[in-house]
Amino acid sequence: MSDMQKTLQQEVTLSGIGLHTGKEVKLTIKPAKENTGFVFVRTDLEGHPQVEADVNYVVATERGTTLEKLGVKINTCEHLLAALVGCDIDNAMLEMDASEPPILDGSSKFFVEAIESVGIVEQGIAREYLVVKEVLSYSDPATGSEITIIPSDNYEITTMVDFGTKVLGTQNATLKNISEFKEEISSARTFSFLHELEMLLDHGLIKGGDISNAIVYVDKDLTPETTEKLKKAFGKDNVSIRPNGILDNLNLNYPNEAARHKLLDVIGDLALAGVKIKGKVIANKPGHFVNTQFAKKLNRQWKLQKKKNVPDFDLTKEPVFDINGIMKLMPHRPPFLLIDKILELSDSHVVGLKNVTMNEPFFVGHFPKEPVMPGVLQVEALAQTGGILVLASVPDPENYSTYFIKIDKVKFKKKVVPGDTIIFKIELIEPIRRGIVHMQGYGYVGDTVVVEAELMAQVAKNKVD
Repeated sequence: MSDMQKTLQQEVTLSGIGLHTGKEVKLTIKPAKENTGFVFVRTDLEGHPQVEADVNYVVATERGTTLEKLGVKINTCEHLLAALVGCDIDNAMLEMDASEPPILDGSSKFFVEAIESVGIVEQGIAREYLVVKEVLSYSDPATGSEITIIPSDNYEITTMVDFGTKVLGTQNATLKNISEFKEEISSARTFSFLHELEMLLDHGLIKGGDISNAIVYVDKDLTPETTEKLKKAFGKDNVSIRPNGILDNLNLNYPNEAARHKLLDVIGDLALAGVKIKGKVIANKPGHFVNTQFAKKLNRQWKLQKKKNVPDFDLTKEPVFDINGIMKLMPHRPPFLLIDKILELSDSHVVGLKNVTMNEPFFVGHFPKEPVMPGVLQVEALAQTGGILVLASVPDPENYSTYFIKIDKVKFKKKVVPGDTIIFKIELIEPIRRGIVHMQGYGYVGDTVVVEAELMAQVAKNKVD
């Protein structure tokens, strides 16, 4: 899959009824600009208030995930969000003239088909990922539900469901890659047990349900009283049980359709974390509460990752420049050459590496009993890395030098000691003009920022004697 953000090529509209509200609703999925994410818009309310698909707005998880912002609610958002993620969409405006998207057949199938009917377009900004580097988990002791995520190059999900009923039993479902969502998961419909359905009907809920948009597993005797309730609710002359233990008028799309729908719900709920995920999710007895609690944990992890701004690099790859390549570009020489490799280089950023060893000459006199790399040399290493960004762009770098003009907002956050490997990341704050380079630099040891600074330098042609 492409690493550029995507949106719809043009808008598309679906209509139907909400499962729990029973209200007619028109949903229009519209293209949105980069970095918008998924945003619900209530067109039936004054001012067309917006509710972002953000896990921090989750207020209820009974029978679906409900968002609320400043008193404006969005009910049962998970099937639509799962479709958007499954179609590899990053940005969309979701206009609705009611609080709940149409339930349609209880799956994501028709949302996916609608999106595909208008096409998907790449946008001009690369997407960002929450790259899972360590095991994270959340468990709910009350229900025995647990979700874990482990490192993986892809977004993978496995769900295991067991409701302790004979009619459903234990089911598993796995999605190896989100690109398989349409074929493997999108048509898995929502389901309920008969005892739950009867309770919902008694409480005036599930107004928009009928036997065509929810699988009903019969886990209790179908009494004449219950039969009458169901006939009235679904507008049917007769209601009976199929041999596989579900109510009639509906055939299962898959033997493990319940587990697949739970997987669909996990994708929809985790979309509320607000970022594409690279990791393998293992969900045991998932539900909207545990899903959204886990999404909050992922959201916090993502915000921490963004705050640290740690570059994701592969030390096994060939460097852009090794030490010999660096010395061809820069006038510095040992012992004052403070970078060993350049790992990444673009028009606007550079990532360099320094292995800090006990053989560094500055350790002889800088706290020799407790050797610490001098902070001024860390800043110099940042500047040298930034110099590569500039000098690599000119045809005759040997004829240029880079001189500091200003150093600002310098922070040293952790000691750098022998044995550390520092990764320096430099990004342009603004385009280079008249040889003036304005840069933001960070130095990392592992996932920890050890130094940061805002740097300004002048690139000047060397005087020829």
